[in-house]
Amino acid sequence: MAEELKEGLKETTNFIHQKIDEDNESGKYGGNVHTRFPPEPNGYLHIGHAKSICLNFSTAEKYGGKCNLRYDDTNPVKEDEEFVKSIEEDIKWLGFQWDNIFWASDYFDQMYEAAVELIKKGKAYVDDLSAEEIKAYRGTLKEPGKNSPYRDRSVDENLRLFEEMKEGKYADGEKCLRAKIDMASPNINMRDPVIYRIVHATHHNTGDKWCIYPMYDFAHPLEDAIEGITHSICTLEFEDHRPLYDWSLNELGWWDPQPQQIEFARLNVTNMVVSKRYLKKFVDDGLVEGWDDPRMPTIAGIRRKGYTPAAIRDFCERIGVAKANSTVEIGLLEHCVREDLKDKVPSRNVVFDPIKVVITNYPDDQTEEMVMENNRNVPEMGERTVPFSKELYIDGADFMEVPAKKYFRLYPGNEVRFKGAYFLTCTESVRDEDGNIVELHCTYDPETRSGSGFEGRKVKGTIHWVDAKTAVKIKVRELGYLMNEDENGEQQFNEDSMIVKECYAEPLIEEAKAGERFQFFRHGYYIADSKLTTDDEKVFNSIVGLKSSYKPK
Repeated sequence: MAEELKEGLKETTNFIHQKIDEDNESGKYGGNVHTRFPPEPNGYLHIGHAKSICLNFSTAEKYGGKCNLRYDDTNPVKEDEEFVKSIEEDIKWLGFQWDNIFWASDYFDQMYEAAVELIKKGKAYVDDLSAEEIKAYRGTLKEPGKNSPYRDRSVDENLRLFEEMKEGKYADGEKCLRAKIDMASPNINMRDPVIYRIVHATHHNTGDKWCIYPMYDFAHPLEDAIEGITHSICTLEFEDHRPLYDWSLNELGWWDPQPQQIEFARLNVTNMVVSKRYLKKFVDDGLVEGWDDPRMPTIAGIRRKGYTPAAIRDFCERIGVAKANSTVEIGLLEHCVREDLKDKVPSRNVVFDPIKVVITNYPDDQTEEMVMENNRNVPEMGERTVPFSKELYIDGADFMEVPAKKYFRLYPGNEVRFKGAYFLTCTESVRDEDGNIVELHCTYDPETRSGSGFEGRKVKGTIHWVDAKTAVKIKVRELGYLMNEDENGEQQFNEDSMIVKECYAEPLIEEAKAGERFQFFRHGYYIADSKLTTDDEKVFNSIVGLKSSYKPK
């Protein structure tokens, strides 16, 4: 896998790789390239994280470097082991392997020493202002902030108070440690940001050793420096935080050379919600089956939906690395999935909204085995046999009693080809007491069997079918987008994002295993659901349709 990725990426050029090339030419890091992927284990990763994973890991591979997996567990309240396991599964599923696993909490002692060092240099102070007061003192984009009344405490007093914070003498929010920078800075992030806060909570890794924890903006550069990261690749929202990243390392002066932060545009996809907060609300409110619901844009969700890692990597490669945020059409993602599946999965006959067809002139006790290709694009995938007898099922959409213009499928008096079998002509439709069509009567021409060398008349319509006697009833979940627009143009939860249908399939479908993908002939690509499919019940999720209006550039 690694060699394939290198081969596919070796010609790729983007501004991040250009920067690395410049650093390698200057010898800044001795030719080393060391990246990291630093998720916070407070939820499942989504499609936006997939871009960061691909970029960080593939960049390291391209330059023969290393990529760490580092958990940002500086907030003891949010972390969960479930999320840790899902993150590691997602990375491996995408085809990558980290060089080392680290935890931000591994460095708490060094971070504390760094904070003490800043206090000793007069670059940090303990503040008694509340969070609300700090916000009020910070000022606005047009007005400078004002100094905290505690900003000029002596070094000794700050050291004593910070030690007392560490010893647990103060309640949450009673005090904090702030960097002493510039309350008039045009960058609000540099207006004496909080770098340590009090949180009395048991940490999953360090237990009750600490009741003070570093803020992410302070911890992030230290983690990178400690691990020897050369290029800290972040999404664009961290661009305004980079001055604090550099300030922290410069004031400490402990590392030479220092890591550098490089920002790129985050991934936004139409019809996809890529906010952990919104996704968590969907889960908490029971609107979805969980974080891995196949409608969710989480990596776990799209994996269950049937998207492939190769398609996700292809998608991330196609959209490239930009400096400005933009939104990518979901059609491109679906195109990548379709392109990856079309030569990999076998075809099966499945009928939706089934209507029974009775061939009135077909022998009552006869059954034939019709030969069909598994994938017409890939002869190497071989053939299969599908039973055919007097009674069949066809798609409800393949019959119209009063045909629309240019409708070439089945209607009274019309002849169509039943794929892989014979020509059939509809002679009669049978209704129930409520007037619903429940059965069609047809006749067949025994001289038109597929594969017999028949070269007679031609028909315009070809439809698929399944044998009624051997048909397997399956459950198909047609998946739509989680959000749609209401009449006011506002995004709202799509109540019809999952429509469950009972369908009939050819007998081979009984052999389908959980996670196995198929093309349902003329419908699209589907996957046997990894949680719901059993030996006794087959449940399929729709992956993507066969065609799209999207045209790749």
